[in-house]
Amino acid sequence: MDKHELKNRIEYIVVCVSEFAKRFKLSNQQAYAYLRRFSGIELIMKHYGIMHTLSLDDAIENLQIFCYRQGGRLI
Repeated sequence: MDKHELKNRIEYIVVCVSEFAKRFKLSNQQAYAYLRRFSGIELIMKHYGIMHTLSLDDAIENLQIFCYRQGGRLI
C-alpha cells in the first residue's frame, strides 16, 4: 500500500468514525473505541475498496450491523 492509498484510508476512517458518532450521539473518542472493540475499524481497513464506494449512510449502517454481530449493542 502506497502513502496515497494509506492517506485515503485514514481519511475515510476518520469520516466514518465522525459520522458513526453523530448517528449514535457519541463523542468521536467513544465511537472510535466502540468501533475498535467490535472490529469495525478492521472491517473498514479490510474492505475499504468496497466500503468507500457506498454512501456514508450505508457504510455506517453496515458498521452498525457488523459490530452488533460482534457483540456491540448500540440502538
